[in-house]
Amino acid sequence: MSAFVDTSAFIAVLDADDAHHRAGRAAWEALLDAGEALFTSNYIVLETCAVLQRHCGIAAVRLFLLDLLPAVAVVWVDERVHHAGAAALLAAARRTLSLVDCISFELMRVRGATRVFTFDRHFGEQGFVCSPAAKR
Repeated sequence: MSAFVDTSAFIAVLDADDAHHRAGRAAWEALLDAGEALFTSNYIVLETCAVLQRHCGIAAVRLFLLDLLPAVAVVWVDERVHHAGAAALLAAARRTLSLVDCISFELMRVRGATRVFTFDRHFGEQGFVCSPAAKR
């Protein structure tokens, strides 16, 4: 079984000032120790780099790209998944739901994934099993 890794999880692992840092580090280490098959999308990589660079600096981006990301398979979003996610975003018409979230949901469904390492409550709202329990 595989688990999707969301931006909120990567940020929690890397940013010591993040409210979920301790839980994020513990969950990350547990996933790695269990040999869990982890995947994310190229959209999540882009979003994570942007957030880390803005809030933590380029050293955090380097740590993410060189130390954390190699443990995770990066799935490239294709045109169909992109358009389905964009359509879902427009249909939801919610200010706090992002395009990256909607594309992540679609990618998880296409790949048959039900588990996600996240602190974003939107994944739980979509019926995915969040670990740790999402509170954002």
